[in-house]
Amino acid sequence: MALMAQEAQMVIAMRMLGMGGLWATTPHETTRMVTEKTAAFTRPAMQGGQAAARGASPVRIAEEMVRPIRRRTRSNAKRLARRGPKNPLGRR
Repeated sequence: MALMAQEAQMVIAMRMLGMGGLWATTPHETTRMVTEKTAAFTRPAMQGGQAAARGASPVRIAEEMVRPIRRRTRSNAKRLARRGPKNPLGRR
């Protein structure tokens, strides 16, 4: 969970810098960050609910819920980090 939280904060920071013109993001990044939330939380909630219905331990339920979210935060962090800071002068 700690890695997921750290990656989520990195993603938020890079997206905010992108909105401010300081990080190289695509024009669709703002839309993406809003639309991905539903999918990112629906599946994990279902998996956690299924684990609870099976009588899984609280730790196992949390793992079922965090794993898919972590996958998404890790993917977003890697993708945005590769884009890197934007040169304010427009040169590479």
